[in-house]
Amino acid sequence: MNPVIRGVRSALRTPLRSGAMVIMLAISIGLIVAMLVARTSVEAKITEVKQSAATTISIRPAGVMGGFGGGNPLTAEQATKVTDTPHIASTSASLTDQLSQDDTTLTPSFELGQIGQRMQRFEARGGEAMVIQGEGALGGNSEPPKPRTTVTGTDNPDSVAGNGGELKITSGKAFNENSDQLIALLGKNLAEKNSLKVGSTFTAYGKTFTVQGIYETGSMFQDNGLVIPLKTLQDATDQAGAVTSLTATVDSAENVSNTVAALKTSLGDKADITSDAERAAESVSSLASISSLATSGVIGATIAAAVIVLLTMTLVVRERRREIGVIKAIGGSQWKVVSQFASEALTLTIIGGIIGLAMGIAASGSITQSLVQNQDSPQSGPQLNSQNRSGAPVRMMGGPLGSINQGVRDVSNTITPDVFAAATGCILLIAMIGSIIPAWLIARIRPAEVLRTE
Repeated sequence: MNPVIRGVRSALRTPLRSGAMVIMLAISIGLIVAMLVARTSVEAKITEVKQSAATTISIRPAGVMGGFGGGNPLTAEQATKVTDTPHIASTSASLTDQLSQDDTTLTPSFELGQIGQRMQRFEARGGEAMVIQGEGALGGNSEPPKPRTTVTGTDNPDSVAGNGGELKITSGKAFNENSDQLIALLGKNLAEKNSLKVGSTFTAYGKTFTVQGIYETGSMFQDNGLVIPLKTLQDATDQAGAVTSLTATVDSAENVSNTVAALKTSLGDKADITSDAERAAESVSSLASISSLATSGVIGATIAAAVIVLLTMTLVVRERRREIGVIKAIGGSQWKVVSQFASEALTLTIIGGIIGLAMGIAASGSITQSLVQNQDSPQSGPQLNSQNRSGAPVRMMGGPLGSINQGVRDVSNTITPDVFAAATGCILLIAMIGSIIPAWLIARIRPAEVLRTE
């Protein structure tokens, strides 16, 4: 009988031991597959983040951080200096503001909690700042603060997406970058709260706006926002040419550092300039450690599985010394005997590998997300810029720096042909390593000595 067929049959000779071995192999190989998927997923995310941020520079008014500090919006002249800087391929500008419920017919879709009350504890009325009683307020006996509607004026609606991608318009369409019309994109939550749809109108800044589109980001804050053309907001708030955020794209990654230096020279202390490439490298450092951890997991699981096969096959060889001696005595070649036991080890490994492959793929998503969520990574608070017309802090919607940190944790499960190829290679390596010592033991068995002792 063919030694390979004999080896396959021998693998099923002792169901209890074979079953136990297959289960242990399946667990080890499942871990190998899950770690391979995790490694591939985080490396894909690292590449994505670095590529998206490699040529991006963020420019904000100086002295503004987290909604605190001073600072004035960037002027049209300063924006022109950015545009005219060598190697700047394109720019995206935005201006932010907030509407109180006295300034618009829109009703915010959420109520203020402790954080919102602290951030909006001052409200300008009649030209005088009045302290509003609320959680963490400074005192006073007035009514609690009311939520406000964040307005973003932009020449690139996609800049509010928050993840570096396109803004998801669920109905209607986006506006042109050079538009100065009284049109708006409403967040899904804000539109539902006010029963508005495409074509509906509302009042803000004493003007009537038409809803041109409804968008959705998945963020409660952003989906309560309002996006209008940049020129429209500048005119409505008497801030001609003013912007609170500029995102510049450089023509190549090699020119980023020189461009940052040139911008710092031309803008001086009027702006804070940050290269997103540097921020991206910091943000993905945690993912790099996950990749290393996953690689170590693959190596460790492979060794563990190989040891399982090795010990099992060594035990099998010792138990079947007489069978091996008889086969050699009746003319069976060394190669045929080794082939039989190698086939037996390979059969058990393949069965465990198939089961482990299915287990690993099924568990890979949760394992990857668990590794990402449990790994400490650089955090950044919400981006806040300058003050609005009433002196209250304004939160920027999206922004490249914020989207980097947000996107780093958004790791999708990536299963590629390379994962299957690597898993197959590990399975074959396990079978090979597990067969080396048993094959050596088989070669040392002499028929005469075995038969004499029997």
